Amino acid sequence: MPDAGCLPEAFLDQSPCCNWIVSAEGKFHRVYGDTVALLGRSARELTGRPVASALHPQAAAAWKGRFARALAGETLSLRERGGESIWFITIFPIRLPATGSSPAEVYAGVAAREITLWSAAEQELRYTVLGALKAQEYERRMVSRFLHDKIGQNLTALGLQLDLIRMDLEPVSPATSARVVEIQQVLEGMMEEVREYSYELNPSTVERAGLRSALDRLTGRFRSRFAGVFRVNADPSLKLDPKIASAMYQIAQEAVENAVQHSSCSSIEIAVKSTKSGPSMEVRDNGRGFDPADILEGRRGLGLLSMEHYAAQAGMSLSIRSDRETGTVVRAAAPEAE
Repeated sequence: MPDAGCLPEAFLDQSPCCNWIVSAEGKFHRVYGDTVALLGRSARELTGRPVASALHPQAAAAWKGRFARALAGETLSLRERGGESIWFITIFPIRLPATGSSPAEVYAGVAAREITLWSAAEQELRYTVLGALKAQEYERRMVSRFLHDKIGQNLTALGLQLDLIRMDLEPVSPATSARVVEIQQVLEGMMEEVREYSYELNPSTVERAGLRSALDRLTGRFRSRFAGVFRVNADPSLKLDPKIASAMYQIAQEAVENAVQHSSCSSIEIAVKSTKSGPSMEVRDNGRGFDPADILEGRRGLGLLSMEHYAAQAGMSLSIRSDRETGTVVRAAAPEAE
């Protein structure tokens, strides 16, 4: 009969999952299964090699951070894309107790399973959510138009009527005229609030005044919530298609909201520039970054779906780079600008 001791090794090697163990020194200690699709290297190419030299530099930096978290006792659940496939990955600590003269040891264990077919249902859900976002955009635009065309204009007309009344009353009843002035001041505050809310619902200033003006106004809106440094750098000579400019604004708004709400950053910068291959925009923060693949931490909520939606509508690509040391960069660009 075959040696039963070989069965666990055969099971791991031939499993549809791939598994590997990384030592506290950062080396691939054991590797099982076909890791080429996910890591770009075979088990033989990885075993015994340091993570830093076995993988592409950008991938190595991400995996080293994940392994460090597992070695510190954390369990991670990730969703990672490898080429055309999608993987569900669990990274967890493996603790070996001390035996005799050997001290206790800790390793990082990884179990990865391809879930490309399972993601079809998720994609259908994403289409449903994006459809809801489109419907929401239409409703917001209609409400914005109503506030601007009906409420705003009626408030303006009311203000003019009050001004005429004030001028008529001023010679005969200064006190009543002063009360009218107070009412006008309240009315002006209401008009400003209506304008601001109408703008938030449908920021048509992007189309009327340009992206730079809209971004400057965006920073003003966040000032009450963000006390750090906020910079906008936009090439004044840059001419943008209205569809691209509007998408960039919406993506910047979502990225800034995420940075202010989640990252505890002290600096946010929005940079819009022109390259030989097309326009691009980056929103950078220096806060507490995250692993975009982390299911629990990666903030793959409505904000990211919205950014993907706006980028897709304008024919742009969207990328997010983030780590815990340097913060987050959200980049939106024409495909040829990548």
